Order: sequence, then C-alpha cells, then structure tokens
Amino acid sequence: MSLKLIGTKAIVIGASSGIGAELAKQLAEGGALVATIARRADRLQTLADRYPDRVFPFPNDVTNFEEIPELFQKCTDTLTGLDLVIYCSGVMPTVGPHEYNTEKDLSMVDVNISGAIAWLNCAATRMEATGHGSIIGIGSVAGDRGRSGQPVYNASKAFMHTYMEALRNRLAKKGVKVVTIKPGPTESEMTQGMKGTMPVEKAAELILKYKDRTGEHYLKLTHRIAFYIIKRIPSPLFRKTKI
Repeated sequence: MSLKLIGTKAIVIGASSGIGAELAKQLAEGGALVATIARRADRLQTLADRYPDRVFPFPNDVTNFEEIPELFQKCTDTLTGLDLVIYCSGVMPTVGPHEYNTEKDLSMVDVNISGAIAWLNCAATRMEATGHGSIIGIGSVAGDRGRSGQPVYNASKAFMHTYMEALRNRLAKKGVKVVTIKPGPTESEMTQGMKGTMPVEKAAELILKYKDRTGEHYLKLTHRIAFYIIKRIPSPLFRKTKI
C-alpha cells in the first residue's frame, strides 16, 4: 500500500469481520499500530496472532456503553497515542416487507447509533484537546433516503451522516479531520446473497485513501451521481419507485 501508514496509531471498532477486519489488516500491513474492537474475541485474537507487534485486541460489545470510556483510554495507552479512529460496527437484521419488529429495530439503534456515539464522543473529546487526528464513520448510501425495505437501518445511517457532519463542523477549527464514508453493498456477513457487492479489500483500500480528506465520500462515482438524483426526487414520486 502506498499510503503513509507507518507509525499511525489507530482504533478500529467493528474489526472482527467485513470492512472493519479488512481495514485493521491493511493498516497493520501498512505499518500502523491498531487497537481492534469487537464482540467476537476469538476473531480479534486471530488477527492479533497474525500481526503480534501491530494489532492489539480489546473485546467489547459496543452496546456496553459504560465500559467504553475506560476501554478507550486503555487503547490509547497501549498505542501510546492516537491518530485515527474508525467506527465500522453495524447490524442489519433481515426485515420483512410487512414486519415491524421493535426488538430488531432497537438492536440497530443500539449498535449503529448509540455505539457510534459512545466511541466517537471519546475520540472527539481527545482529538479536540490534542488538535490532531482523523475520525471516520462508516455510513451507507442507504441513509440518503427513507426507503421502505429497511426503515430503521436507513434511519440509523442517516443519523450517522448528520452526527458526523456535526462533529466535522465542531472539530474542523481544531484541525481534526472528520470523514463520512458512504459505501454501497460491500461483501460481508451482513450482505450475503446481495448482488453487485464491492470486494471488501477494495472498499477498505478506498476508505484509507480518504482518511485525511474531511467531508462525505461515496466509494463509487456512479453512487455519487445516482444518489445526487435520488435525493432530489419529490417524496410523492419516490413512494412510487422501487428504489
């Protein structure tokens, strides 16, 4: 990888699978030191065993909010600093077209929204004080409109986009970079069976290229164009589409 990653000190939340695992791998291979966060400790340990001097596992269920401030401090102490935080944790249970399941919906709120707040507020507090670092939040093209297929998942990603924009507006004057990534469907356990998914290796590579570019970024030019149009379709017309 041509990016300058040697010596970068990073925390990746949601590092046991999908984009998060691949980001941790690419960071380690690029010479970064990486604290990996996820619920599945065995998967974190497998990655740490592969890169024993660069990857440091810290098991955490992001819904255990009270644990996070102390764990965040342990991560930064272990890394002896902090340059980059990436929030990748997310869940998207299958929801039927006529299903309104509060348990499933609240699970998405807890992981996709509340977990992001708990971890990224810690990152923002530290980086505002130090005047240094990048925060990346993994949103989704799904958050650009309220599509009927996944109401709460869409809403959770829309929250992420707005929350990241607010952090960006707060922290820009401090020199902190805040980056929102809007992938389309990417290869992961969450998207099994979907067609046209982006290989996770490619997605992670693109995300790291954007790590110091404050703002919102789609991973495909076609998505940027398509969603520029989709966001501007009037709601009465949008309801009649199958987008």
